[in-house]
Amino acid sequence: LLVSKILLSLNNISKNFDKIEVLKNINLDIYDGEFLTLLGPSGCGKTTILRLIGGFESPTSGEIFMNGKNINNVSAEHRETNTVFQSYALFPHMSVYDNIAFGLKMKKIPKEPIAIEVKKALEMVKLFEHKEKKPNELSGGQQQRVAIARAIVNKPLILLLDESLSALDYKLRKEMQIELKILQRQLGITFLFVTHDQEEALSMSDRIVVMNKGKIEQIGTPKEVYEEPKNLFVAKFIGEANTFVSTLLELKDSRAKIQYKESVFDLKCTKELTKECIMIIRPEDFRVERNLEDVKSKNYFAGKLKDLIYKGTTIDLLIETDDGEMLRASEFYNEDSDALGYMIGQPLYLYWVEGWETLLCNE
Repeated sequence: LLVSKILLSLNNISKNFDKIEVLKNINLDIYDGEFLTLLGPSGCGKTTILRLIGGFESPTSGEIFMNGKNINNVSAEHRETNTVFQSYALFPHMSVYDNIAFGLKMKKIPKEPIAIEVKKALEMVKLFEHKEKKPNELSGGQQQRVAIARAIVNKPLILLLDESLSALDYKLRKEMQIELKILQRQLGITFLFVTHDQEEALSMSDRIVVMNKGKIEQIGTPKEVYEEPKNLFVAKFIGEANTFVSTLLELKDSRAKIQYKESVFDLKCTKELTKECIMIIRPEDFRVERNLEDVKSKNYFAGKLKDLIYKGTTIDLLIETDDGEMLRASEFYNEDSDALGYMIGQPLYLYWVEGWETLLCNE
């Protein structure tokens, strides 16, 4: 991501509802033109941040700056933001055209410029031929696009999207993810997107803000938060993870010796670790062998196959180690692969390429 100017800053933002602190000292910079996603479980404070930026709530403490100006006391309608809600909130009695034109009419803009802007917005969301229809004559995906067109026609500096794909079915949701990303690139408007769907966040965002219990756990590119999680919460929330709570035996010369149950692993490590540490290995980073002599590493687990989960292009192997741990390994599956030649109960060995594991302090 080319770092452009900071469009919006949240400085030490806290928010309480009835003495319950839902946001704790949030600091976040949002850049001009980026697609930023707030990701986290329900109730972690994502939507509250969106509502604070949109002006629907006020912070209990802290300041919000837009283009360097404090906007804490600027009302929602005077902020250069627009929100696309989960429910779309379209006017049922108005046509698609009038829904999109509504905001411009409220600003007392003359008819001709409105017509030009609405036509542009309609073409951008590919709904020009539906402009006379009412919302109830449209599909969920089309209603979603009307809501987006209604927001972008006002040329906000930042578009706020609150779980706005969650009402769509899986296939349509996937299509809309791509469309939204393309639209954001075309417009160059900053998108702030809220979701609890990690796959959605990974596929759409320039940067992801991972949240938990009113705090920011990590901010980074999709690649950073997936491959270099800051802590166990991030590792488990984004993608599948095999986790091994281990004991650090030795840390020197950029190597760590760690013990997990009866096994001792010798790994590359350039960070500080505590005595109790955690090793994380993603299922796709495991290599599976039937014979010990084929294992190309000193670091491996032995176990028996408990179950196979077929997922189309990949197959997940659930392997129970000799000491009762359940591990998950993922392999690509095609007609030539021998992935389906596995037998439940057969002995298997899991190893990984050194450096593909992640080591964390156990907090």
